[in-house]
Amino acid sequence: MFTTRPEILGTFGVVASTHWLASAAGMGALERGGNAFDAAVTAGLVLQVAEPHLNGPAGDMPLIMHAAQTGETRVICGQGPAPAAATIAHYRDLGLELIPGTGLLATCIPGVFDAWMLMLRDHGTMRLEEVFEPAIGYAETGIPVVPRIVETIETVAELFRTEWPTSAAQWLPRGELPKAGTLLANRTLAATWRRLVEDARAAGSDRAEQVEAARRIWAEGFIAEAIDRFCRTQEVMDASGERHRGVLTGADMAGWRASYEDPLIHDYHGYGVCKCGPWNQGPVLLQSLAVLEGIDVKAMDPLGPDFVHTVVECMKLSYADREAWYGDPAFVDVPVQDLLSPAYAAERRALIGARASLELRPGSPGGRKPRLARFVVENRSVTPMAAGAGEPTVARYGSIDDDPHTRPDGSTAGDTCHLDIIDRWGNMVSATPSGGWLQSSPLIPELGFALGSRAQMFWLEDGLPASLAPGKRPRTTLTPSFVLRDGEAWMPFGTPGGDQQDQWQLIMLLRHLHHGLNLQEVIDIPSFHTEHFPSSFYPRGSRPGVLVMEGRWGADVVTELRRRGHEVEIGLDWSEGRLSAAKKEDGLLKAAANPRGMQGYAVGR
Repeated sequence: MFTTRPEILGTFGVVASTHWLASAAGMGALERGGNAFDAAVTAGLVLQVAEPHLNGPAGDMPLIMHAAQTGETRVICGQGPAPAAATIAHYRDLGLELIPGTGLLATCIPGVFDAWMLMLRDHGTMRLEEVFEPAIGYAETGIPVVPRIVETIETVAELFRTEWPTSAAQWLPRGELPKAGTLLANRTLAATWRRLVEDARAAGSDRAEQVEAARRIWAEGFIAEAIDRFCRTQEVMDASGERHRGVLTGADMAGWRASYEDPLIHDYHGYGVCKCGPWNQGPVLLQSLAVLEGIDVKAMDPLGPDFVHTVVECMKLSYADREAWYGDPAFVDVPVQDLLSPAYAAERRALIGARASLELRPGSPGGRKPRLARFVVENRSVTPMAAGAGEPTVARYGSIDDDPHTRPDGSTAGDTCHLDIIDRWGNMVSATPSGGWLQSSPLIPELGFALGSRAQMFWLEDGLPASLAPGKRPRTTLTPSFVLRDGEAWMPFGTPGGDQQDQWQLIMLLRHLHHGLNLQEVIDIPSFHTEHFPSSFYPRGSRPGVLVMEGRWGADVVTELRRRGHEVEIGLDWSEGRLSAAKKEDGLLKAAANPRGMQGYAVGR
């Protein structure tokens, strides 16, 4: 099969990510003697500089890591919860039906920084200044601007000029759009990181003590103070078309830390597929596998209509359950075991018919009665992203009409990053950092970065699993994946793409396990996604029956899928997903990354 590049093979280490600078920085950490955890933090910090339209220092991140020495595979939750003042009553009193997709009202407690530092403290070997050095260097001297950064800034340039002047000062140098292929620095961010590193080093000589000091400085020191002050004093134009102050405080920051969890693991034909818990959309992939386990996927042509139809109809059912049942298990009783049970999977499997379903059909796990948000029931045909501020797919970046998804207020959509790393000792990391995009909220002038907007995933309706509540995690779309083979760590993988993340990952995994495609082949092969279910992002619309396919699909396949009732839309030839993956197999380390968007690369030796 044709591929855009080879599958990377090595024995020393491999790094795959959504940007070549991050992959190179992660590999550099391995070359200097660091392990996969050091490399992941180094690469993750570089992503914040290299892809500021896709993630930032005040974003959020779940990751799945495997420590070879102990044999443990764990989740680190870097998804910050809602602030103490983020109540349904507060937002309703402001006249809001949905949480705006941009601005300060959509801000949760930033989580990505503490998640990186927790892993570095407990599992890394490098010192704080070593992992920060590449990111600080790029922030000071500039990163090469890719076209999508320019396109993103252009869509919000007028908003920046008229409403968000601190963002204009950074992202519109000399009042003009940066040019693709030139260097763009963020010296304020470089100064923030340099001060943090220096203050942490002054806290003691021990490596772990310094990392812990950095966590305190972030949550309780000058960074938290600047965030608190900004949210208290600034009224910010957001996606509602009104100006609002934030609800995040320094006390919120001081009271939260990232944490470890066990992954959910589902056995699929002898492979243990690991995902985050139901505060995350990840279990939809496990539910889909449970349904597909009773179907002969291997017998299907991976580029044929039977494969596409079956997988799409399966995903519609799993995502319907996401809407009815998923939420932070610290606040709601999520029937995970029932959702993944063989009996329930058989019930759901029986619903897959010969024609495309146009209904949203949550099930009744354990006999419970499903309940959907009133907004979903009343607004099933609202087109998502038409006025959105969430994470679009790459297909939406490159659809035929090239819609930039801007609102009248100038806001636009953000996306996500991903990285996968394996070192020579067998340590592995799969991480999906996102949020805090340059277009999510105004840049905090003392710090050089913006706050995130993940709270838009909450509902402003009481009694739902994903209803807003103080201290509760939003049901995030960020969803790294990890696979065990014969009980041993085997493959970290993932992708950006909001609601599409687990769709593209499911498609990739099925083709890899059942059809023998190597990592690069399974990333390059034409893909698809459905927009049938409600979007997780403002304005929370859905497009029943819509199936989006890359332009490389055969006309006969498209015709047959339309005959089966799918509302097929054709995107550009290379527009579906930004997958990357790595695995350890037969004494070799392997890796691959996505060519779409011409940013992702895998490296190794």
